[in-house]
Amino acid sequence: MWALTSPPYRTLPFICLQTLLLTTSFASAFTALSTSALQLIPRPSDADFNITSGTILSPILIPRVPGTEGSLEVLRHFQNFFSNNLPDWKLTTQNSSQTTPLSKGKKIPFVNFVATKDPPWTKPGDVGRLTLVAHYDSKITPKGFIGATDSAAPCAIILQAVRAIDKALDKKWAKIKKEEDEMAMEEEVGIMVLMLDGEEAWESWTVSDSLYGARDLAAHWEQLYHPPLSARKNHLSNIDLFVLLDLLGSAGPRIPSYFPTTHWAYQAFATIETQLRTAGLLASHKKSPDVWFHEADKNKDSYWRGGGIQDDHVPFMDRGVEVLHLIPSPFPSVWHTMSDDGKHLDMDTVKDWGTLLTAWMVGAMGLEKTLGDKSKRGG
Repeated sequence: MWALTSPPYRTLPFICLQTLLLTTSFASAFTALSTSALQLIPRPSDADFNITSGTILSPILIPRVPGTEGSLEVLRHFQNFFSNNLPDWKLTTQNSSQTTPLSKGKKIPFVNFVATKDPPWTKPGDVGRLTLVAHYDSKITPKGFIGATDSAAPCAIILQAVRAIDKALDKKWAKIKKEEDEMAMEEEVGIMVLMLDGEEAWESWTVSDSLYGARDLAAHWEQLYHPPLSARKNHLSNIDLFVLLDLLGSAGPRIPSYFPTTHWAYQAFATIETQLRTAGLLASHKKSPDVWFHEADKNKDSYWRGGGIQDDHVPFMDRGVEVLHLIPSPFPSVWHTMSDDGKHLDMDTVKDWGTLLTAWMVGAMGLEKTLGDKSKRGG
C-alpha cells in the first residue's frame, strides 16, 4: 500500500442500483451481539499465533516475494490450513504472469488464493459474499524483509476468524434448510477469503508497479460472466462487501472510516470493540486503552479520506465494489523496515484483532444463536 501526498479524495465509481440494494440489505441484516454472546466468541491461542511455532501465523513469517519458494510455501500453508480445518470450503487459485521493473523482461508468476463457502442451496450466479482480504506477498527489498504487519498477521487473523465461525455457520444453514425457510434462504450470503499476491511495488510505487494480483483478478472477474437469468452479472458482483486488512499488528492502531457507503460496517466494528473493552475481553486494553475505531460519529458532511491510500481494494472499488478498509493511519512505525518482523508484533493486539474480526463476523452473518459452548472456544 502507499499513502498519497496529493489531496486524499477519490471519485467514487458509479454503483448500480442492484449493488446498492444488496449492500443496503446486507447492512440492515447486521445483528448486534449480546454480552453473553461476546463471552462465547472463540479467541486466538498461542498455539495458533506464537511467532516461532504457531500453526497459523509462524508459517507466514518468512520472506515471500512473488515467484520465490517462500511464496509457494505460504500458498501451500493456506491450502493445507483449509484442507485440514475447513475441508468443505472450495479452494481455487487465479494465476497471472507479469513483468516488473526489476525482472529484466522475465515474467513473474503471481498467484491469488481464493476460498469460498456458500449456503448449500445457492447457485454461483445467485450468491453474494462477505469477502475478507489481505495480501500475502512481501517486499523484495530490503533483502530478507518479513512484513509481519504487512501482511502476515492480517492473513493469520482472517484464517483464525473463518475457522472460529465455521461450525456456527453450518448449524445456521442446516437449520434454515431443515425448516425450508425460503425468505431466510434468499437473505443468506456466503464467505470468501482472498489472499492476494503482488501488492507490493518492486521498485517504486506506480500504477503499473503495484497491485499485480489485485489488478489482474479484478479485471478477470469483471469479464467472467454468470449464465443468463442469474441474479449476479459476473464474478465481481458476487462481492457484497470487500473487507481489506492491512498493516495490522502494532499496538494502539488508529483506524479511520474511509468510505461513507460502508460506514455502517465501520460503526459495527466500533460498537463491538467498545463492548469487548467494557467486558474485559481485549488483552491489549490495559496498556492501550484508546479505541481503535475512533471515527464512529462521522456523518455525510464529514471529511472522508478514501482515496488517500492506494491498496488492493483500488481495482475492485474502481469497478463498483463496496470496500471497508481496515488499515491504520498513521502507518505503524515499522512500515517497510526490517523491524516489521514477528518479534516486533504486539501479540496482545494481534490476538485482539482476531477476537474483534470474529465477533464482527458473528454479527454480520447472524450467528449468535448457533455459537458453541464457552468451554469449547479457543484459548
